[in-house]
Amino acid sequence: MNPLLDRISVNPNICFGKPCIKGTRIWVALVLDFLASGTSVEEVLKNYPQLKKEDIYACLAYGATMSRENIVELQPAA
Repeated sequence: MNPLLDRISVNPNICFGKPCIKGTRIWVALVLDFLASGTSVEEVLKNYPQLKKEDIYACLAYGATMSRENIVELQPAA
């Protein structure tokens, strides 16, 4: 298991059980959405000063792990 994943927590009593960065209520999905929309790591860290670069990498590691285990149905290329 990737040690970065230790930075992520899932608790049914916090943020509706959504994966969050430990010690925060910042959803992994939020960070991934920012990165996917072109927001730089530096911009995310500026907007969320409680985060560390390792937290961003942990979100990426979580997303990579999820993509190996779950399939998102996509429309075939036209």
